[in-house]
Amino acid sequence: MAFLKAWAQVFPRIQAPPEWGIEPVPAEARRLGFLDYAVLWGDLGVGLLVMVAGALLVPGLGLPQALLAIVIGTLLGNLLLAATGYIGSRTGAPTMVLLRPSLGRLGSFLPTALNVLQLIGWGAFEIIIMAQAANLISARFFGFSSYPFWAILFALWCTLMAIGGPLVVVRQWLEKFAVWLVLLTTIWLTIYLATTYDLGAVWRRPGTGEMPFWLAVDLVAAMPISWMPLVADYNRFARRAGPAFWGTYIGYFIANVWFYGLGAMLLLTAQTAQLVEAIGALAIGWIVLPIILVDETDNAFADIYSAAVSLQNIWPRVRQALFAGVIGAICLLLALTVPIAQYENFLLLIGTAFVPLFGVLAADYFVVRRTYTEADLYQPAPVRWEGLIAWAAGVATYQALTRLVPSVGATFPTFIVSFAIYLTIAFARGWMTRARAVTP
Repeated sequence: MAFLKAWAQVFPRIQAPPEWGIEPVPAEARRLGFLDYAVLWGDLGVGLLVMVAGALLVPGLGLPQALLAIVIGTLLGNLLLAATGYIGSRTGAPTMVLLRPSLGRLGSFLPTALNVLQLIGWGAFEIIIMAQAANLISARFFGFSSYPFWAILFALWCTLMAIGGPLVVVRQWLEKFAVWLVLLTTIWLTIYLATTYDLGAVWRRPGTGEMPFWLAVDLVAAMPISWMPLVADYNRFARRAGPAFWGTYIGYFIANVWFYGLGAMLLLTAQTAQLVEAIGALAIGWIVLPIILVDETDNAFADIYSAAVSLQNIWPRVRQALFAGVIGAICLLLALTVPIAQYENFLLLIGTAFVPLFGVLAADYFVVRRTYTEADLYQPAPVRWEGLIAWAAGVATYQALTRLVPSVGATFPTFIVSFAIYLTIAFARGWMTRARAVTP
């Protein structure tokens, strides 16, 4: 009875949540504070994919170097993530709408389309990972094997979460259940590694030299930066921008450093190169793995929800819940039919567009305009060429660096290039406008 009563409190909210589309979230609905964002972004920073990324750093780097790269990459990448969230908290607008002042209304449609494509891909990717791991566990312990069953189950649950929206997911799911299970599991996993293996010997083991240090920093920073196209979709619900910034920064910093570090240590101590097998080989590892998988649902929720919000930048009158249902169905269809190897490279290619894009956003908001009015966001020019030119130059820089000198990393040089080019064009345009105004 207690379970049914608790479910009855949550389910009506999932059926008919309030929607604001791309309009600023009203003040009375901005309910989330520091702790809410620390939980949300800490939870989004947890996952098997983060541990897999941490495992890529070793044995090319030794453990001390890998941990230093993890800390530096997270410090820098988090700054870009939280700064973008700060703009969303100040304006109450979703991320794709924030691009209108610098790119124009029609100009913002291109990154919107790219964002929706990558979110559909990552949503399908998350469903595939969860369904494959759940199927492995159910086959091993219960003799039940059905990948389509698990794919449908995870897709349905994540779509319902997306329809419920951030207020429901953070307050009713993450803060009450998921975060505590994951926290206890992560503490146990850390203590187990520290007390079972000779970490001193692992610490002293030199790296093989195959992973350049700054390329490792770039790889670590890529994880928080991958959330930049989504962050304002959630941080727009903040009561105040300052606490939301620090909640985002601290929550994601702890999770990213912790799970990258766990991934590196697991690979160095395990007898297998497969991370899922390494976790399963630990004592009660087959209990730890399902808990991490359950927590992975919030990543798929974020993909589906933000894809729906992004589409409203193009079609603002279509209901968010309808978009979420369609996106969830497409993710499920891809998860059931498309081998992951066929679109993984495509997703990574699309991701290169977003670092220079947010160099343009940061330059426009923090230096050129220093704030956004509703007219800037909802009555912009159709196209702003200075933003599109700076964005294109940043993409070209990213591609050139990754192809010609990958050892130096591409993320932060690309951000600086797009930032500087946008400022140069914007200030030159402003100077020319003022000069014409004073010419008799």
